[in-house]
Amino acid sequence: MYLVCGEALFDFFSEDDASGLASKVNFKAIAGGSPFNVAVGLRRLGVDAALFAGLSTDYLGRRLQQVLQDEGVRPDYLVDFAAPTTLAMVAVGANGSPHYSFRGEGCADRQLKPEHLPELGPEVRGLHIGSFSLVVQPIADTLLALVQRESGKRLISLDPNVRLNPEPNIDLWRSRVATLVELADLIKVSDEDLSLLYPEQDPQRVIEGWLQHRCQLVFLTRGGEGATVFSRQHGSWSVPACSVKIADTVGAGDTFQAALITWLTEQQLDSVEGVQSLAREQIDGMLRFAVQAAALTCSKTGPDLPYRRQLDLG
Repeated sequence: MYLVCGEALFDFFSEDDASGLASKVNFKAIAGGSPFNVAVGLRRLGVDAALFAGLSTDYLGRRLQQVLQDEGVRPDYLVDFAAPTTLAMVAVGANGSPHYSFRGEGCADRQLKPEHLPELGPEVRGLHIGSFSLVVQPIADTLLALVQRESGKRLISLDPNVRLNPEPNIDLWRSRVATLVELADLIKVSDEDLSLLYPEQDPQRVIEGWLQHRCQLVFLTRGGEGATVFSRQHGSWSVPACSVKIADTVGAGDTFQAALITWLTEQQLDSVEGVQSLAREQIDGMLRFAVQAAALTCSKTGPDLPYRRQLDLG
């Protein structure tokens, strides 16, 4: 079982108003948040998963809980709080990329504290962390404590997924990411993340620095340009993006992340030792599987992550 840690919220997408009334704005609300999406994505791809998150006891929080239940995500690590549910207002650009504005100060998904840290049994093969839960308090220090406790014992995957709206202090992001990359075994990062974190630095040099720690693999996603993998043992190489008619790219990175974990799980390599033992051909298969999965999400509106039956390992 894989434990995903971080925020759960509702994305509000603005829709065209068919009535023609300029004062009327229509919204479509979709359960989301990067860690939430990864947990759902794992279940849809056939991997047993749980979410360690704070959920509101309000109406939207109960809806999030219901979605997780319907998707088969284990509820064992959910913690209830009498605080509001985070809302993310999403505007999709002409190229399908989303732009977010968060309403999250004091909300339930930020409230996890060290006293909420769970004890993990042997069934938990690994942990995934990412997005703004890495830097907003008190959950940021709680997740750091969890990763520090478990690093080296279970597979740790990290996706910075930088979002400056909930936390605009880029120095804080840099500091926390620098700490976490020393604890992770596998990192997925987008070219957009790196341009925000290190605008004056060559991405390859940044990633090669990460590989000087315990990390074995870094996957760099580049949207329509495909993706590149950097391996400590086997060097780096790229694969092109799959040709697809893009609806939007919401959830594509989360799908990519879930697919990486799924590939390792299916090959029974979802462990620290398993990732260290990967051959170049295996890493290439893992990369292509993730690219294919992400393309399916891009062909649909919103974070509608694919099911395992829709993917072909060949």
